[in-house]
Amino acid sequence: MSGSGRISYLGPRGTFCEAALLSMPGLQAAEHVPASSERAAIESVRSGESEAALIPIENSIEGSVSVTLDQLAQGQRLVIVDEVAIPVRFALLARPGTALTDVTSLASHPHALAQVRGWVADHLPAVRVIPAQSTAGAAALLQEGAPYDAAVAPLLAAERYGLDVLAENIGDTEEATTRFVLVQRPGRLPAPSGADKTTLTLFMRMDQPGALMAILNEFAVRGVNMTRIESRPTRKVLGDYYFSVDVEGHVADARVAEALAGLHRVCLDVRFLGSYPRHDGKQPVLRPGVTDEDFAEAQQWINALRGDVS
Repeated sequence: MSGSGRISYLGPRGTFCEAALLSMPGLQAAEHVPASSERAAIESVRSGESEAALIPIENSIEGSVSVTLDQLAQGQRLVIVDEVAIPVRFALLARPGTALTDVTSLASHPHALAQVRGWVADHLPAVRVIPAQSTAGAAALLQEGAPYDAAVAPLLAAERYGLDVLAENIGDTEEATTRFVLVQRPGRLPAPSGADKTTLTLFMRMDQPGALMAILNEFAVRGVNMTRIESRPTRKVLGDYYFSVDVEGHVADARVAEALAGLHRVCLDVRFLGSYPRHDGKQPVLRPGVTDEDFAEAQQWINALRGDVS
């Protein structure tokens, strides 16, 4: 995208999603607009209200964000054009003048509360814990006078809502990371960078023995490495699932393109959700026989067998 349009993100202000958006240098000139949910952010792109949306898709502790997977699997197709991953660092925030010893109740999103359970048990063993719809939302309500003493939220929320930081880095797992994806309406794809990822949603023709194996085989025989695969219910009938998949490589790569062509033959539907640069810059390790040159040489051999070589 141009970097100067309107970008929706999972709000309210002060979320990890806003922090992730602020970390993307090419998008600083854009108008950043908080959305009430992942679905609202996505629908703003589909309606044309926003040029793009940044939404969470995967957390190293809690796993994939199911609402994001489901929203991208249905409705008007969108494509992922970029991704970013940031460390999840929680802080204990309070209204100015509050001391740690004053905290008898705190609020946050249940996922955040689960990730700071050890710190809370050690430092605030008698505290009353209140679930909230979001970490930043808990901070916003605290600033407005909500009936609790503190909130577990990102550091950015302290800046956004004028709160004091009573403690930083209170998460039980220091390596916690969340990955966010930038989605927009289909158009020109990012050019191959050599360190890319492709995301797909795969629907099987029928539930039968070997159906998943047939899907996996299309990747395996072409040397395409999967970095994520999981099943989600289609919400049509009990036992009917689709697969959400991330693979290494770009659709412009011969091995990825041939794998997609094979999936098109064996699946009921293949929803292409984009090829885009990996946030970690990791390049795939290709075994002999699966480079673009190998596929081109093989095609020349076939053409020769057919007598099509000029």
